[in-house]
Amino acid sequence: MKRYIATVALGLISLSAHAALHKWVDAEGKVHYSDTAPPEATTQPVRSLSGKGQPEAPASYSPKSVAEREAELKKAKQEKEEAAQKKAQQDANAETRKRNCAAARENARTLQESGRIAVYDESGERSYLDDEARAKRLEQAQKAISDNCD
Repeated sequence: MKRYIATVALGLISLSAHAALHKWVDAEGKVHYSDTAPPEATTQPVRSLSGKGQPEAPASYSPKSVAEREAELKKAKQEKEEAAQKKAQQDANAETRKRNCAAARENARTLQESGRIAVYDESGERSYLDDEARAKRLEQAQKAISDNCD
């Protein structure tokens, strides 16, 4: 008996959940919301919270199968990994360019500011750069700066 009364009470309580919601603007421009329509104002029904009166899905619509959803997830995961690898490669290239820029600038500064520059050949013999060789190396350093620095 108690179950029967509880079921009836719940049924009566749930009847109020199907009420429509109306929105209207009065003559003063004030917006009103109500479950009953105003007698003279133009109403704009608001989306029903119960879902009744909503358009149904098109007949051509069919939910995706589990295999299709898994394939989409795998594709999205693969694209994300590829983007991460591309970003890591770009970061590595930027770091290499930064190091090359710093080295080229230091090399050019040394060539411009130093008096005599000693170089060592394959046999370990020390020799000094003449003005022509120094100018050539300075030109190479300037080219490296223009290639690697922003």
